[in-house]
Amino acid sequence: MTTPIRNIAIIAHVDHGKTTMVDQLLRQSGTFAEHEKIVDTVMDNNAIERERGITILAKNCAVSWRGTHINIVDTPGHADFGGEVERALSMVDGVLLLIDAQEGPMPQTRFVTKKALALGLKPIVVVNKVDKPGANPDKVVNAAFDLFDKLGATDEQLDFPVVYASGINGWAALEEGAPGEQWGPDMSALFDTVLRHVPAQAGDPAAPLQLQISALDFSSFVGRIGVGRISQGTIRPGMEVQVMQGPEGQSGKGRINQVLTFQGLDRVQVTQAGPGSIVLINGIADIGIGVTVTDSANPAPLPMLEVDEPTLIMNFCVNTSPLAGREGKYVTGRQIWDRLQKELQHNVALRVKETGEDGVFEVVGRGELHLTILLENMRREGYELAVSKPRVVYKDIGGVRCEPMELVTADIEETHQGGVMQALGERRGELVNMDSDGRGRVRLEYRIPARGLIGFTNEFLNLTRGTGLISNIFDGYEPHRGEIGGRKNGVLIAMDDGEIFTYALGKLDDRGRMFVRANDPVYEGMIVGIHSRDNDLVVNATRTKQLTNFRVSGKEDAIKITPPIDLTLEYGVEFIEDDELVEITPKSVRLRKRHLRESERKRASRA
Repeated sequence: MTTPIRNIAIIAHVDHGKTTMVDQLLRQSGTFAEHEKIVDTVMDNNAIERERGITILAKNCAVSWRGTHINIVDTPGHADFGGEVERALSMVDGVLLLIDAQEGPMPQTRFVTKKALALGLKPIVVVNKVDKPGANPDKVVNAAFDLFDKLGATDEQLDFPVVYASGINGWAALEEGAPGEQWGPDMSALFDTVLRHVPAQAGDPAAPLQLQISALDFSSFVGRIGVGRISQGTIRPGMEVQVMQGPEGQSGKGRINQVLTFQGLDRVQVTQAGPGSIVLINGIADIGIGVTVTDSANPAPLPMLEVDEPTLIMNFCVNTSPLAGREGKYVTGRQIWDRLQKELQHNVALRVKETGEDGVFEVVGRGELHLTILLENMRREGYELAVSKPRVVYKDIGGVRCEPMELVTADIEETHQGGVMQALGERRGELVNMDSDGRGRVRLEYRIPARGLIGFTNEFLNLTRGTGLISNIFDGYEPHRGEIGGRKNGVLIAMDDGEIFTYALGKLDDRGRMFVRANDPVYEGMIVGIHSRDNDLVVNATRTKQLTNFRVSGKEDAIKITPPIDLTLEYGVEFIEDDELVEITPKSVRLRKRHLRESERKRASRA
């Protein structure tokens, strides 16, 4: 007798508690032994995920509950990682939609819900964090119903079950309030709701094999590993199979080496797997995302996975600064190109192409976060490169030049409302909705060109004194809305190569805020700070004090300097203009002008 299977994905806006909820499901299903020491957010095993507290890659695990094998896919909440969400949803038959009991549905809630409804999945709404001060579960459930209705949900999808939960405290209930005696102080109510409302896989185990690959992994022992769900048929180690890129695409033959399934966080080898199983297979060298592994005698390919088109372009260039090659291990154009090609194998929302310039590659992604996470991974692996200011992908629709639009939600204190609304208005934003919570905070919804959001995050944090929350999702294409003003301040540019001295920093302190510290190396054309005015200024950043018999270095000349701005990769990418680059190495982030010499910059501006 085969074990019944349920496949679910956990979807939500970023920071609404998906990964913490998975932790509790793993703990309470007996996945971990009593003595086992478990870290929080055990699914976020990537170093960047742990540092930032976000999920970037969709991940699989499995639990057993009342004799049923439940495969769980933890998905990212950021729209920038929508490619991960779309692939994850292709593997499941139901979704748990987590919504924060205080914040309610947010932009990414809308994004992930739209994807799930379009695939015909029926969500279970989990109102999470109901024990938070200010939680309003009733309002959240009504808002979820309105959201489903706006997104064109069917009557069946609108009749969704609701579970009230506290993921961090590990309990769930079917009625609002604290856990009652009926369910006990644990997650039983949620587990049982999954068994009751998520359909079991209906595929025929005797039909021709149909396994669509939704994710890739790699092992130095067995090579490339494909992860996907079996729609029909049975898979066994040693099987001869056909690998097909959709009904009309290319096909090739292969032989399955091992078949593994998920058990808790572990992967377990099995002798066979049938419909509904989420499996890992190896032995096929050229396996890719979206392909169907099918019966070689009776092939039954599925359509390739479709992913939303990316909307943001950046140029990745070979680093040509005077400091190039000092800190990086991989610095050539060929090495950067090979690394980008490797990324394409599993990052389905990315596009890469060569340009007419030597050592310059055009990389197209879903958003700033999508591209900066790739850059952060590359620099940690030892790559050194330079990148340009992000720019949006335009489309010609019916002879009209159209640009991508974003739906922005900003949660701010009422005292900051005027400044934020003015800033969004200057960036061609259009107010869609405004809602006050009656406790001093207001939620603004805007439709704004995607290019208007480039570089806005830092300005928003300054305007709201770090208390504001902002998020955005892609909301279609519209005719070009006209010019948007750029950065308000100019920059301070070094005129010489050398090392920066405290004396020089003291002299430049009243000119603006610096990016560099004493003893940092600088070069001609490098950006060392933000000018207090709107024009660029070339400065002597390597200036030293002239010592004489009467003028010596001493304590009386101790110089007080404003602390420099902490220059991060994200800040640099948002800050630069079209004629500037961010230089990225494993140890440093620097800003520079595209043309290092002042004479070249003047010539380029005239051209």
